[in-house]
Amino acid sequence: MNDSSARRIDGRALAQQVRNEVAQAVLKLKEQEITPGLTVIIVGDDPASHIYVRNKAIACEQAGMRSEVLRLPADISQEQLLEHIEGLNQNPAVNGILVQLPLPKHLDEHAVIATISPAKDVDGFHVLNAGHLLVGTPRFKPCTPYGIMRMLEHYNTPIWGAEAVVVGASNIVGKPIALLLLAAGATITICNSKTKDLAAHTRRADILVSAVGRPKIIRGDMIKPGATVIDVGINRLDDGTLVGDVDFEAAQKVAGAITPVPGGVGPMTIAMLLVNTLEATQNQLGF
Repeated sequence: MNDSSARRIDGRALAQQVRNEVAQAVLKLKEQEITPGLTVIIVGDDPASHIYVRNKAIACEQAGMRSEVLRLPADISQEQLLEHIEGLNQNPAVNGILVQLPLPKHLDEHAVIATISPAKDVDGFHVLNAGHLLVGTPRFKPCTPYGIMRMLEHYNTPIWGAEAVVVGASNIVGKPIALLLLAAGATITICNSKTKDLAAHTRRADILVSAVGRPKIIRGDMIKPGATVIDVGINRLDDGTLVGDVDFEAAQKVAGAITPVPGGVGPMTIAMLLVNTLEATQNQLGF
């Protein structure tokens, strides 16, 4: 179908638009002396996690929100971490709570996420929020899948009746994006590390989402001509280059539309965190 390059889905531009919308809504809240507040907890010294947390804090401040980063030592006990979260749950000035993952191995991620108040769970990972997503009554949608859906909507991607293939079955991206696409009318296939013939599935996809964190696992010959390709992977090669899960150069010759890495899904994830924090504030105050 495609002799020319695929249309590039610009996550940076759309994210800026979303952030501007949030900033306008925050200004209106401030007229009523309300400032949404997000607290991000980071445990340990993982450099990549610190970069992500700093970017989230900057985005909050640029939107006019109050941002706090709670830095905790890598050897903190489970009990101590849960006490910090409980304190934030009780603090009315904190509207959103986010625990940066991954956590050190000795900590139970599920127990930590379950301790966050569902009303302040702006990552959308709490089992109650995951359950609402499953039954089709979402409260907080996980930020990356939420961002992907906004991108598809913004670029007028047909979802109703489309074949959508999701590569990767994580609770953070794979499962929730599959549920959101399903709710929007797509027919869903989820592939994982046990999938026998990955290419046989991906070649059927009108919408292909890859979120496995393996560089260039999706080759150009694995893509249906004209498909929309959403690359969630962020992988750093030995030479320092950032690449996605998709072989971008090959894929853009086949796909109809594609997200770049960087500059695709990543900026939307942070933008939707701001949306969730704003919505959490409005819900808590009965707006």
